[in-house]
Amino acid sequence: MKINLVAVGNKMPTWVTQAFDEYSRRLPRECQLQLLEIAPARRGKNAQPLQWMKEEAERILAAIPDNHRVIALEVTGKSWSTETLSQNMQDWLSDGRDVSLIVGGPDGLDPQCLQRADLKWSLSALTLPHPLVRIVLAEQIYRGWTILQNHPYHRS
Repeated sequence: MKINLVAVGNKMPTWVTQAFDEYSRRLPRECQLQLLEIAPARRGKNAQPLQWMKEEAERILAAIPDNHRVIALEVTGKSWSTETLSQNMQDWLSDGRDVSLIVGGPDGLDPQCLQRADLKWSLSALTLPHPLVRIVLAEQIYRGWTILQNHPYHRS
């Protein structure tokens, strides 16, 4: 299974890239994690958040293959425990489809992206900075995989 993290934003600090790469590197071929950065909409002086979200949605949706299971990272989504994530990952493996996790820009995800999503997942009720979301996702995917493999990384 391949998991694509499709995230709006580029030019992340080095520590973000290093942390994401560390966790994705730990995953085996059976559970590859890759990052697809989507260029954010150009934000000018005149605030047009709906237009910016629409532009970003077009780029996000273009990056997702038709046959992927899509999971939107959305504050209104369902909260999962690490064990639930691991169970969901087992379901994804059994399903045979690759997965795209989508993260919007500063204004969130456009309704088009939410309609395309098979699930909505909330990492936290807290507002997290987008660079940190990448790292948390990568670590949790790795942790979920270790649970499936009975690896001692996760201690419940």
